[in-house]
Amino acid sequence: MPFANPPDSEIRSILSNPTTVAVIGCSDNLSRDSLKIAILLKSRGFRVIPVNPALKPGALMEALGERVYPDLASIPFPVEIVDVFRRPEFLPEIAEQAIAKGARILWGQLGVINLDAARRAQGAGLTVVMDRCPAIEYGRLF
Repeated sequence: MPFANPPDSEIRSILSNPTTVAVIGCSDNLSRDSLKIAILLKSRGFRVIPVNPALKPGALMEALGERVYPDLASIPFPVEIVDVFRRPEFLPEIAEQAIAKGARILWGQLGVINLDAARRAQGAGLTVVMDRCPAIEYGRLF
């Protein structure tokens, strides 16, 4: 069965109900899209948690006012949305982590598409969005 993103009404609902979002692959470099999108989500009321094993764990990411975590399992509180800025081949592992964490939504950024990961996450009850950018969706839907 081919993958289909949720309808616009559901994406609008996700983006209009701020919650906690973990940004996987979040950079600390302001020129990178991952940090730009994280800052946008924070400005829209989301609590944005940067996740990047290449950054110093526990370091404060000033732009977000949050500490950096090396992976989802290290975050000591619930996360609703897992927003992924990693290559598609990493999505299955991240989907498993999102399921284990109890996330509700797995969101793959532009170009982040992995059908096996999507099927696994959907089978576990997660809403899956792939190949979409929240900034573009905000502009398109609001």
